[in-house]
Amino acid sequence: MSAAKEPAGTTGPTTARPDGPSLVWLRDDLRLADNPALTAAVERGRPIAVVYVLDEVSPGIRPLGGAAHWWLHQSLSSLAADASALGARLVLRRGAAATVINQLVGELGAGAVFWNRRYGAAEREVDTQIKTSLTDAGVVAHSFAGSLLFEPWTIRTGGGTPYTVFTPFWRACTAGPPPRAPYPAPAALDDAARGLASDDLAGWALEPTSPDWAGGLREAWTPGEASAHDSLAAFLDESLPQYGTERDLPAQQATSRMSPHLRWGEISPHQIWHATDIARRGLTGAAATSATRFLTEVGWREFAYHVLFHAPDLATANLRPGFDNFPWPPLDERALQAWQQGRTGFRLVDAGMRELWRTGSMHNRVRMVTASFLIKNLLIDWREGEQWFWDTLVDADPASNPFGWQWVAGSGADAAPYFRVFNPELQAGKFDPNNEYVRQNVPEWGTPAYPQPIVDLGETRRAALAAYEYVKASRES
Repeated sequence: MSAAKEPAGTTGPTTARPDGPSLVWLRDDLRLADNPALTAAVERGRPIAVVYVLDEVSPGIRPLGGAAHWWLHQSLSSLAADASALGARLVLRRGAAATVINQLVGELGAGAVFWNRRYGAAEREVDTQIKTSLTDAGVVAHSFAGSLLFEPWTIRTGGGTPYTVFTPFWRACTAGPPPRAPYPAPAALDDAARGLASDDLAGWALEPTSPDWAGGLREAWTPGEASAHDSLAAFLDESLPQYGTERDLPAQQATSRMSPHLRWGEISPHQIWHATDIARRGLTGAAATSATRFLTEVGWREFAYHVLFHAPDLATANLRPGFDNFPWPPLDERALQAWQQGRTGFRLVDAGMRELWRTGSMHNRVRMVTASFLIKNLLIDWREGEQWFWDTLVDADPASNPFGWQWVAGSGADAAPYFRVFNPELQAGKFDPNNEYVRQNVPEWGTPAYPQPIVDLGETRRAALAAYEYVKASRES
C-alpha cells in the first residue's frame, strides 16, 4: 500500500499527539472491506475514529443532486450499522472539510489521518490543503488508491501525455501487472469516537419529504456494502455468460447494476475485477468473452476518471474547444420539459426518461439514445442534460456522467463521430423489438393518451448535421 504526497496549506490542529488515535476520513468509499485508508489505520495499531464529512460548501465542490442525496442517506445508514457490528461508531459532520477535519483532529487528539483519494480538481485542492495543515501540525496524513484500478498519473502515452482514446489507454492499463488483490475487512475496530459529537443523519434532510418522490428508488435499490456484493454475486452467477449478447437489451436483466455501488464506493473496482476474473476462469467461448467485455466496461469508468483528472472542468466545458463554436439555438423550455418528463412522443426516449425519474437509473444503451435525442434532435446544449442526470441519477458520477454526455455530443474524449445521430425509433426496433421495456415504463404507449412526436426526426437530423458542419468549418478556417 503506497501513500501519495500532496502539497497544500491551512492552519492545522495544535493538540495532536504522535501516539494519538487514527482518524479515517470517508468520502466516496463507504465500505469496510478493501478500504486502504481503513486498513492503514488498523495496521497503525491505535484506536480508530471513522468519520464521514458531507462537504457541499468548499469552493468548487459540486453539491449532490436529489437522487444522490437519497442514496447517500441509505448508504450511510447501512455503513453505520456495519461499523457498529465491528465495535465502532460512524461519526457524521457537515461543513467545509478543511475546517471539520482540523476540528476533529483537535477534539480527538489524533496522531494520524487516513483517506482514499479523489480526482476532481476542487476535491484535490481540499485534500492538499488538509494534508499540508496536518503535516505542519505534526499529524501523520496519508492518502491511498482506493477508488481506481490505475492512478491517472501512472498511465501515459509513449510521449508522456495523457491518453485521449480508450483502446490504447486500456491496452496500456492491462499490459502491466493485474490490479492488486482486495484487502479484507477488519475483524473488529478499536473505537476512538465515543467522545466525539456526531450529527444526526436524519437532521441532514437528505431524503425527500413533501413530496416524497423516492418510492420508486426504494423499490429498485438497496444501498449498502452487503447489497453491492450480493448484486455482484448474482450477476456473476446468473447473467455474466450472456452479458456480451444481452447487455444492450433494456428489457433484459443482463447488466450488473454495479454503477451506483461503485459510485459511492460500497464496492471497489479491485473487488469487482478479481471476482470477475475468478468467474472468467470457469468460462469458455462467448461466455468468457462476455466476462472480458464486462471488465472493459469497468475500464471505461477508469478512462472517464483519467479524463476528469486532466480536464477538471469536464462537466462545464467542451473537452474539444472547437465545439465552443456550436450554434446552439435559444433554449426551448417546452421541448426540454417534454424530454425531462418522458413526453416526447418517441417511445424509447420516453421510456428511458420515465425509468430515470422512477428508479434513479437508466439502462446504458437508452442513456445514449436519450442524450442523442436531446442534443441532436432538440439541439439543446449537452450541459442541460448533464445537469438533469446529475440531479436524478442515483449513480450521478463526477467523471462518468459528464464524460458520457460529451461522448454523445462529440465534444469529448474518443467521442462518437458528429454525424452519428441515434434514431430512437430504429434503436427501439433493434434493442426492444417487442416493446417490453417501453410498456414497462410508458403504459399509455399505443393509446390515444400517448403524445404525438414533438419533432420530425429527419428534419432535426439535418439541422444537427448542418450545425456540426458549421463547427467543422469554423475549426478549419
